[in-house]
Amino acid sequence: RGAGGHAYWPTAHVRKSKFLFGQTNMARPVPLLAVRGSEGTSLLHGPPACEQHSAFHRDSQPSRCLAFSSDGTLFSWCNAQNVSVVRCSDGSVVSTFDLPKTSLLDFSPLNKVLVTWQVYSNRNSKQSSGRTNLQLWDVQSGQLIKAFFQKKVESWCPSWSDDEQLCVRSVNNELHFYENNDFNTIANKLHMQKVSDFKLSPGAQPSKVAVYVPGTKGAPSFVRLYQYPVLGGPSAALANKSFFKADKVHMQWNRRASAVLVTASVEVDKSGASYYGEQTLHYLATNGETAVVQLPKNGPIYDVAWSPNSSEFCVVFGFMPAKATVYNLKCDPVFDFGTGPRNAVYYSPQGHILVLAGFGNLQGHMEVWDMKKHKQVSKPQAQDSTHFSWCPDGEHIVTATCSPRLRVSNGFRIWHYTGSVLHQQAAAAGSELWEVRWQPFPEGTFPARTITYQAAPSELGTTQATPTQAYRPPALRHLPAKPSARLQEEEPPQNMRPGEKVLSKAALKNQKKREAKKGGQTAVSRTEDSKPEAPPIPPPASQSQSELSAGDPETDKKIKNIKKKLKAIEELKEMQASGKVLQKNQLEKMQKEEVLLRELQELQVTP
Repeated sequence: RGAGGHAYWPTAHVRKSKFLFGQTNMARPVPLLAVRGSEGTSLLHGPPACEQHSAFHRDSQPSRCLAFSSDGTLFSWCNAQNVSVVRCSDGSVVSTFDLPKTSLLDFSPLNKVLVTWQVYSNRNSKQSSGRTNLQLWDVQSGQLIKAFFQKKVESWCPSWSDDEQLCVRSVNNELHFYENNDFNTIANKLHMQKVSDFKLSPGAQPSKVAVYVPGTKGAPSFVRLYQYPVLGGPSAALANKSFFKADKVHMQWNRRASAVLVTASVEVDKSGASYYGEQTLHYLATNGETAVVQLPKNGPIYDVAWSPNSSEFCVVFGFMPAKATVYNLKCDPVFDFGTGPRNAVYYSPQGHILVLAGFGNLQGHMEVWDMKKHKQVSKPQAQDSTHFSWCPDGEHIVTATCSPRLRVSNGFRIWHYTGSVLHQQAAAAGSELWEVRWQPFPEGTFPARTITYQAAPSELGTTQATPTQAYRPPALRHLPAKPSARLQEEEPPQNMRPGEKVLSKAALKNQKKREAKKGGQTAVSRTEDSKPEAPPIPPPASQSQSELSAGDPETDKKIKNIKKKLKAIEELKEMQASGKVLQKNQLEKMQKEEVLLRELQELQVTP
């Protein structure tokens, strides 16, 4: 970096970066990983190995924020002195802004506008924009386009359509629409009772917007869908869904902009059943269809995610162990992943792989699933992770432990989806890791590849989750382990075709029992067919199936009762072998088998 603040790079490095970033047809693009921490900001290139990007000199000043453009060609960060924008291909400086207090950054979809936000303050500022804390800058010229007041950090950034023909801001409980980046003229407004939140649809025109209005004085809250520019009149809304119990909502459009998922939540569950409050999931489509997504297990909704194909979505819900289920656009369950320790769901950018994870207060277990075959690929574990994100290539994953969520053991790992750790980097002693972020790429840059089930080769190996065992007091550890009843019975994954009735717990138990019994009978018959004929071996007297008599009716009655109890114990053994968890009284019955055999041997006589 020279005296004027500009950076310079040798020509050889520029040529190398062009090859690395796939600007020629000779190589596949290599995504960058931006790393921000107390030691500064750096760009690392290339999973599996992450090395310093030769065309970007690490900024040793601790940065306040960073951002990539939507197509990944530009990178911007604020180091508490200024905001810099550089090209990712060769590191050349595009523009620099004297904004040392910038806390948030973002680009418009076509990289024409850079949005900067600072914490609002009533004190006079030396900047030419006065006390305004939201600025829109022309990326190429560095000129200020428009400045606004934006006190709240929620919905701080304006929302653009992908072609930048439309931009929306929330101002004083109404939505302001701007066209063609002309922010001096409000092209349209949407004013309702109290618009608390909105979400603009992805894609180009015609743009649609979902708006949320909280309920007041006994009136329900509602979400409505509009298509710009038709925003007024009783029939203007494409869809309308009203509901109670909604302090706030989280709205998600699918990639095709054909439907919205609305997670409504209240902070406090008045029934006292859940510490996480109460949540409901609603579905709205642009064709007017609305529905409440029926979740068969009580408890909070931890996470909801659309598949990139826009035809299905996955929900993680229910008290631990939580369920995870995939639904279609009719809100019918398609596939159920059973129960497990998870509270987050992540689709790969191509949608062919899904990861269910348990972070936060859970142990970091991850389940990697092949969504075409609905088959589990791997089950790695990343303890103490506070961040997870897919690499744009759909094959690599980054997990990180970041501050201030966790101030110890900061660092990140690069994984292959098969569970192999390809690279790990720990923060230096006394330093902190604040953020890691992948460089985005346009859709279609990385086509989906065939999923492999064999772990990728790695010098660091894998971190497959080890099965845990129940705690046993020291006084009992020298004794043989006995089966114990579980507080929560785990449910296995199952296919659920659209319209098929969801099986209850009792139905699942009976189904497993029938399958185990049928499988046992089939195995016995195959074994008998494969073995050569041999003279039958007479069974022992204690387990003979023929009717034996002791010559005394009273003794025969006792023998019959003992045989009946032994038969019940055999059935309990079959149930236990099939995976069913037995109750305490059933286990006690099984322990009496030896006593019953001795009694039968004493009573029974040879005819």
